[in-house]
Amino acid sequence: MQEETENIIYVRDLVKKFGNFVANDHLSFEVKKGEIFGFLGANGAGKTTTIRILCGLSSPTSGEIKVAGFDAFKETEKIKRNIGYMSQKFSLYEDLTVTENIRFYGGIYGISRKEIKVRTQILLEKLKFEEVKNTLIKDLPLGWRQKLAFSVAIFHQPKIVFLDEPTGGVDPITRRQFWEMIYEEAHNGMTIFVTTHYMDEAEYCDRISIMVEGKIAALDTPLNLMKEYETKNMEGVFLKLARNIE
Repeated sequence: MQEETENIIYVRDLVKKFGNFVANDHLSFEVKKGEIFGFLGANGAGKTTTIRILCGLSSPTSGEIKVAGFDAFKETEKIKRNIGYMSQKFSLYEDLTVTENIRFYGGIYGISRKEIKVRTQILLEKLKFEEVKNTLIKDLPLGWRQKLAFSVAIFHQPKIVFLDEPTGGVDPITRRQFWEMIYEEAHNGMTIFVTTHYMDEAEYCDRISIMVEGKIAALDTPLNLMKEYETKNMEGVFLKLARNIE
C-alpha cells in the first residue's frame, strides 16, 4: 500500500485481451509525481492500448491499475478529470482561432468563464501569441500549433499529462523548445507520460519503458539502459530490444 500511494501511476499485472489476442501481457510499472516517463515500443507493441487504459478510455481485462489515486476499473471519470492528453493527430480544431480553442477546451474542463478569461490572457502572453490570438489554427506553423496543443492539454492544471508522439513532423529547434515546456511543467510537479519515435527525445526522460510484443522488455533510466546494453545512445538500446539488431 505504501508503494501504491507514493506513485501517481501504479500498475500491477495489467492484462488486456481482445479475444485470444493479448495486447498487454502482465505489465507492471510505476510513475512518480513530477517524473518524465518515456513509453517506447515499435508499432503494435501495445503502447496505445496501455495509454487508453491509463486514460480511462478502455477497461483492462485484469490487474491492478491506479491513476492519480483512482481505480482504472471503477473510477474512469475521476481519472479523466485529473489528466490531460495531447495527440499528434488531433488536439486542436483547425477552423477555430487560437483564443476560441483555448476557451472551448477550458469549458470542456469545467473551468469558469471568469477563470478561463484570466488564464487565456496569461497563456497568450507566455507563448507570445497575442498577435495571433485571432488567427485560425490551420494558418499557424506546425510548431506553434504543437506548443498551443500542449498548453491546452494542461490548461486545467492536471496531475498527469499524456503526450502521444507530440513532436511528430516538427523541426529539431521547435522540438527542443517543446521539451523546455515539458521540463518546466515537470519541475512544477506535473507528471509527464510521453511516447515518441525520436530516440534523442527518449534520452530527455527521467526513466524509460520499452515494450516488445505486449510486454515490458526494459525499464530504467536512459543512462542505465545504455550501460546495460552497451550502446552509445537510446537508439542502440531500442534496436537491440525491439528489432533484435546487434
